Amino acid sequence: MSKVHHYDLVVVGGGPAGSSAAYVAAKNGIKVALIEKEETIAESVRTSGVTWIQNIKEFGIPDNCFNTIKNFSFCSPNNTVTISDTVARAAVLDVRKTYRWLAEEAKKAGADIFVKTNVNEVIKNEENDIVGVKATNPDEKMTFLSKMIIDATGFPSTVGKAMGFVKQWKRFGAGAEYEVKVEHVDSQTWWLMVGQQYSPAGYAWIFPLGNNIVRIGVGVGKPESNVDPKQRLKELIDSKIGPIKDLGNITQIEFHYGLIPNEGVSRKTVFNNLILVGDSAGQANPLVLEGIRYAIKFGRLAGEISSNAIKNGRTDESALNTYEEKWRKEVESKINSAVKVQNRWIGLSDEEWDRELDIIKELSSEEFLDFIKAEFGLSNMVKLATHHPKLAVRQLFNLIKNKK
Repeated sequence: MSKVHHYDLVVVGGGPAGSSAAYVAAKNGIKVALIEKEETIAESVRTSGVTWIQNIKEFGIPDNCFNTIKNFSFCSPNNTVTISDTVARAAVLDVRKTYRWLAEEAKKAGADIFVKTNVNEVIKNEENDIVGVKATNPDEKMTFLSKMIIDATGFPSTVGKAMGFVKQWKRFGAGAEYEVKVEHVDSQTWWLMVGQQYSPAGYAWIFPLGNNIVRIGVGVGKPESNVDPKQRLKELIDSKIGPIKDLGNITQIEFHYGLIPNEGVSRKTVFNNLILVGDSAGQANPLVLEGIRYAIKFGRLAGEISSNAIKNGRTDESALNTYEEKWRKEVESKINSAVKVQNRWIGLSDEEWDRELDIIKELSSEEFLDFIKAEFGLSNMVKLATHHPKLAVRQLFNLIKNKK
């Protein structure tokens, strides 16, 4: 027998998108279930945790959940550039602590959290609209019936795929990293390492968390390269090339591996009784393949619109479409422009990367972060064209302008 649960809203996936949606929806007074397949929230870490101070403040993330970054260092095979600031504008999250804080906020707001619960089937009504999910945990089978579902399952898009609405991502980033203890590190400087020796279609990184702990990782674009990021990461750590050699002795703490969609805004995210959010929706910045800020922001938006729709008694696609309109208006052109820049980067030779860093070093810290965050607003581009007479800089941003 399957135990039956009745909820207004079921959120599948206990990552930042799911917890954020559950928090807002529960706070809005509806009955919410948050379902996570792993033993605990954030049992596995699948992201390097890069985000931005502006968003951290917006979301109210506690100070003990992140390490601040003031300096941004790039290295290619024959060039090194550092852009510094007097204030911290970026951060590296303690991913596990942050995700658990988000889930705890949802629980405090009234959401019921089910861990060790794996969703394996969708439930449809006579019109073939989703009205619930079936799941299993180690002890029993479970049925969750609800007025609405939010798919926050990340890269697998479990619910959307089971409904036949979406297919597996064809273009994506695969990232492997070790969280390690090192002898020497500047805790306020991150490193991005580019060129063939680091990644043939991506980049490697060193992201500090404080207390001499850093994340060393490699991201590889698929299908552009068949290189295994796990193998390349091992090679980089064993050979200690580039800035890795300056870390001294490296003691591995744990291994992380993750996949992130990299197709731009290519997928519909609203259906009758169903919303997709976070990586399930393709809400990711292609330039550094980060999406935590989008997951939290649009998770909250999904929770707000879902709970209001449920209260109003209308959860059809047209009633939910405000969600898609709002998130696309905010980031669609930025993400798709960033895809164009990334396509350019993927094709660069080592020598071209050396020259690319000469372009990057012309930017101020604020300009650099606007660029790396894919904040390609018209005012930003006009300002850059005015402030940087060098042809190379203008060409780079004209690429974005011409694609908008």
